[in-house]
Amino acid sequence: MTGIIQARMGSTRLPGKVLLPLAGRPVLGWVVRAARESGVLDDLVVATTDRAEDDAVVAECERLGAASYRGPADDVLDRFLGALEARPADAVMRFTADCPLLDPAVIRTVGTAFRALPNLDYLSGGLPHTLPRGLDAEVIAAQALRRAGRLATGQHRVHVTSYVYTHPADFTVMGLTFPPHADHLRVTLDTAADLALLQAVTGKFGDTPIPYRELVDWLELNPEVRALNAGVRQKALCEG
Repeated sequence: MTGIIQARMGSTRLPGKVLLPLAGRPVLGWVVRAARESGVLDDLVVATTDRAEDDAVVAECERLGAASYRGPADDVLDRFLGALEARPADAVMRFTADCPLLDPAVIRTVGTAFRALPNLDYLSGGLPHTLPRGLDAEVIAAQALRRAGRLATGQHRVHVTSYVYTHPADFTVMGLTFPPHADHLRVTLDTAADLALLQAVTGKFGDTPIPYRELVDWLELNPEVRALNAGVRQKALCEG
């Protein structure tokens, strides 16, 4: 199983977000560390774009000792397929580089469950959403990813796995739920308000992965922190 982290500097709402510092560590470095500490991956690669602005992402990968792959900016599914061809595996765990608070234990649970079910095409910790936004993990079989690459159009090529989980009659799809129900919480990084919340969290916990239950409990006990990004609207699937 290979982990692929999609990362680019060209965010529309917060440019350069993947290299912003949190507790002294770039956001991308938080994601790489969580993926590595999960212990469930055989390989890890950062899939960035072929645009000049993403030279900075490649340079950070070199600093982190992480492999990188460069592909098209807008067709993220094609970028993943290229990374998979360059570093073959039977399955891909997909990460986005704007989720610095990923819990290695959640990643491990999702990866282990997928390996235990050999005929599964897709498994997600976000079907349905119970984790805070930004803590989900998902795995897709290589053959299912390649099939999606042949069939997917439009925004499905931006969201990589969405063609598979929106066509459950054509793929074997499963979801895991992680109590407590906390999908009203948001710990991903897409706006300046999200950054303010993440800075508050890392100001409390420091430069270390946070067990998701501990994070949820702390956010529930600190409404003033939750309020920092409560007004941020998550983009719909059709918006890219």
